[in-house]
Amino acid sequence: MRQIREALRLHLQADLSYTEVGRALKISKSAVGKYVSLARVAGVDWAVAQMLSDEALEARLYRPALPRSSHQLAPDFAHVHQELKRAGVTLMLLWEEYARGNEQAYKYTSFCVKYRAFAQGLKRSMRQNHVAGDKLFVDYAGQTVPVINPITGEISATQIFVATLGASNYTYACATPRQTTADWIGAQIRALEFIGGVPRLIVPDQARALIKNPDRYDPQPNRTYEEFAEHYGCALLAARPAHPRDKPKVEGAVLLVERWILARLRNRQFFSLGELNDAIAALLVDLNSRAFKKLPGCRRSAFEELDVPALRPLPATRYTVSRWKGVKVNIDYHVEFEGHYYSVPHRLVGTRLEVRATDTLVECFAANQRVACHPLSHGRGAHTTLGEHMPSSHRAHLEWTPAKLIAWAQGIGVSTAAVVTWQLEHRPHPEQGYRACLGLMRLARQYTPQRLEGACTRALAIRSPTYRSVDNILKSGLDRQPTNVPTTTSPLPGHENVRGPDYYH
Repeated sequence: MRQIREALRLHLQADLSYTEVGRALKISKSAVGKYVSLARVAGVDWAVAQMLSDEALEARLYRPALPRSSHQLAPDFAHVHQELKRAGVTLMLLWEEYARGNEQAYKYTSFCVKYRAFAQGLKRSMRQNHVAGDKLFVDYAGQTVPVINPITGEISATQIFVATLGASNYTYACATPRQTTADWIGAQIRALEFIGGVPRLIVPDQARALIKNPDRYDPQPNRTYEEFAEHYGCALLAARPAHPRDKPKVEGAVLLVERWILARLRNRQFFSLGELNDAIAALLVDLNSRAFKKLPGCRRSAFEELDVPALRPLPATRYTVSRWKGVKVNIDYHVEFEGHYYSVPHRLVGTRLEVRATDTLVECFAANQRVACHPLSHGRGAHTTLGEHMPSSHRAHLEWTPAKLIAWAQGIGVSTAAVVTWQLEHRPHPEQGYRACLGLMRLARQYTPQRLEGACTRALAIRSPTYRSVDNILKSGLDRQPTNVPTTTSPLPGHENVRGPDYYH
């Protein structure tokens, strides 16, 4: 009793923790906790303990066994099982509440033994203790439901997604076209909205649609799934491959959905995914309202009592499912996504970027910084280009049109307009003359518009209205000399080697 008395003094008077008291007395902290719990149940604090002798203190802490009926004294272990799902609730706390003021209560050891025997009698998926609001287990059922296309008559096998909360077993189910990344994440978004909150962890399979590097010990989710978890502020804990007991809750929920929902729909025909989901939603209400066999209440009541207070609120906006792809910037400063080409700043040529696409936007990221954003386009082989992404020379080329170039030339003079018009008309495509016209604009800035007009006049006179001719005329200063170009040509002198035009007839 001296050791018990000293343990009570150190904890109740000196305010030491169980660990500190155990270290001081060379006993385990669980033994200290047991002594303190016995005193608390007996209503003994340190002031009372000081006034009691060892015999009286022992009598208060260790009450003699009384004749009793186990049926009358047994606690409600179903209630205990549910209460253990609350955060921070332990068997010691529940025993103290049960034994306080109850002289015929079980001792703590008997209480624990009888509870564990009760828990062993529950079905496998109920044995684990799950904290309220802690985990949402997700999976797809093995069964599918046929949906008939009302126009073509084609039958597609829709997949059935199932999610359930660990503490309350509150269950959600819906149908998706396939099991793609968008289907997986879209179904989980609807599951979170169905329960009206966010758990601490989501436990999926290591499906290839979600996990880019499946691994027994360190699975890596793909970028879209990581972004989804970040948006909702939860963590991902993928179950080990081929270990269904890592997620027994959803394994059991899948069986319930197949028996209580899909079996009831087996004789019905559905002509759209929405029609099928409406039927599933109606039967979900009945599934979650069915009473537990060995526990009090039902899934809905357990959900409202346990999970609702513990779930974190949903974010203000719904997550938009995106697709990610690693790309390399081509020499034309464009990246390819689903057959379409999108421009990025030309300085990124040759670097690797990440492309994120939603139903409306395509975003390009370099080192987690967004460098480009475009509306999503489905035109395969086409280009979407922004002017600010182009080099200055390319941008100038893009901004000019034939009409704009001719208008500029007319502002210089008649000859300059004639040379520009010749450049645009004597090419297979007008854009091929843009570069020469832009070169003429550079010459106007370098030599003045007046000299350019004179050079163009001379180039027309010698019938060579090309950029190179105009440039050479300005370099040699011929634009400042009078133009004396003969309008007729003199006949060639007679010679025996000159065949003449008649030779070719």
